[in-house]
Parts: sequence; C-alpha cells; structure tokens
Amino acid sequence: MSHRKNNSIHFFLLFVVTLVLIWSLIKPEEGYKVWLMEVSPSVLALLFLVFTFKKFRFTTVSYVIITLLVILTFIGGHYSYSEVPLFTWIKDYFDLQRNHYDRFGHFVKGSMVIVIIEILVKKTALSISKTATFIALCITLAIGAFYEIIEWASTKIGKQGKVTTDFLGMQGDIWDAQWDMSFLLVGAILSLFFIKILYKQLENFS
Repeated sequence: MSHRKNNSIHFFLLFVVTLVLIWSLIKPEEGYKVWLMEVSPSVLALLFLVFTFKKFRFTTVSYVIITLLVILTFIGGHYSYSEVPLFTWIKDYFDLQRNHYDRFGHFVKGSMVIVIIEILVKKTALSISKTATFIALCITLAIGAFYEIIEWASTKIGKQGKVTTDFLGMQGDIWDAQWDMSFLLVGAILSLFFIKILYKQLENFS
C-alpha cells in the first residue's frame, strides 16, 4: 500500500473520529462534567497523535484500533456507560442485571495490546517476538489497572455525588473493577490471534 494511500486512510479515520466527537459533545445525557471525565483521556490522546503524526506514524491496523477505542469512549461519554441505548435494550430483552456496555468496552480495549506491540518494536531494541508480545500484554493490563485506580481515587476526592457515580458506572457491582480487568485481559489475549496482521505491516514498514 502506497504512503499516499495510507495517509488518506489515516485522515479519513481522523475525520470520522472528529464527527463522532462533535456528536458526543451535543447535549450529553448526564451533563458535561461526566462527559468531560469520560472523554478527556481520549481527546488528549488524539491531540498527541495529531501533533506527533509527522514524527511517529502507526500502521493502519493500529490507527483502526485507536479509532474504534476512541469512538467507544465518545459513545460512553455521550450516554454514560451504564445508559447506552443498545445495551440497555439487550439488558431488558435478555433480562440481565446490568447494562454491559462498560464490560464490552473493556473487552475491546484489550486490542490496545496490538498498538503497544508496535510501539515496542519501533521504539525499543525489542524485535517481533514472543517477548515483545508478553511485555505488551503486561503493559496493557497495567494501563487497565491504573485506570481502575483513577476511578477509585475519584471516589475519595471531593463529594461522592451523582457525577462520580455516573463516571464509575459500577451499577451496584462491588466487583466491577475486577470484572473490567478480566474482560480487558480476555480481549487482549484474543487480539493476539490477529497479531500476524500487524507483523505483516511492520515488515513492510521496515
């Protein structure tokens, strides 16, 4: 795939993300405080990727993964993770105890392991190997655990009002953090079955 065609795909993905961000910003269901808490990490990540695009470019497969993860965050920020309509319908239809959008989101976030592998291969002495894959898996879990710590810390700082509750999205489950990390782990492991797609692109890159 030519460099120019790659750029076109990357700019198209950015365009799609921007449209979803604008939609997410319009009258979020739980107010702008919850929206800001949910989407600010993704917005900051996007700004970083845009400003460093000329210095460091990911492969298309990594940009697709990042796009998907960011869109999921923007959808969760607009509705709040416990109120996303499709998963509310699934909850009611199958008589489930909770809206599982947050669990689905953490499962998909496991695909972040692919992006981390690319960073390790391009920016460290590591080569495409099982070692790089294992380290990337550990980093992915560490990031997931760190985010759970941030959510926990939000309950200890300031008042524990509705904004904090909506941000956490626990829905009454005291084991929510453990479930989230478990789904992240499963998602990351399953993503590794598609690692050959990234390896092929990295070989073309080198």
